[in-house]
Amino acid sequence: MGLSAALEASGVVCVVGAGGKKSTLYRLAGELDRAVVTATVRIPIFDEEVSRVLVEPDPVRAATALAETDRWPIGVVPERERDDRYLGYDTESIATLADSPAEAVLVKADGARMRLFKAPDEREPQLPESADLVVPVASVRTVGQSLTEEAVHRPERVSAITGLEIGDRIGADHVARVLVSERGGRKDVPDDARVVPVLNMVDDSELERTAREVADELLSGTEIDRVVLTRLIDEEPVVDVVER
Repeated sequence: MGLSAALEASGVVCVVGAGGKKSTLYRLAGELDRAVVTATVRIPIFDEEVSRVLVEPDPVRAATALAETDRWPIGVVPERERDDRYLGYDTESIATLADSPAEAVLVKADGARMRLFKAPDEREPQLPESADLVVPVASVRTVGQSLTEEAVHRPERVSAITGLEIGDRIGADHVARVLVSERGGRKDVPDDARVVPVLNMVDDSELERTAREVADELLSGTEIDRVVLTRLIDEEPVVDVVER
């Protein structure tokens, strides 16, 4: 099963969290027939992941260009800030991009500074009201790590959600608690959007057992009804789909 099928990805797909966010976007872009890769926050240069990048500050003109293109997937961004990253659109512009022949508009909606796990601050995530699917991502390698800045982006925010002290060991239940929290992975999700968490870096049998522990916690007594376990660096990225 491909990642797009596992997530049932279509429409406006927003990816948040840490530990595989960009890999999720680029894998989906490669699987879908007509995908747009974009962002509502800064995003590293990703030209090699798409057929081309359109830099267009006006989302209406960008949507018009999408109607005329035959080169997919395509990156669409408003501005190149410097040599290593693009800026993102405001959230209202995403609906304009979606009003095009694109099968899916794939949106990086927050940042994590290359950490394995995170909780958002007061300005994050930048989710459009037009979001159809929100994908909170976390690395299962977080479990067993200490709650410090080396592994976690904004550990103080994770502490506030989980009750852990800085330096405490992170358990499977803590990862699940952040992913389902309205201060964490479900923060500012539109009411009619689906939420499907991705647990990434399931690289061996031990990590798969850990991922299943997190998935069981996610599916227990929450609104989450599907969790996707992934090894996104592999040719076959989906390890399993765990459902209620």
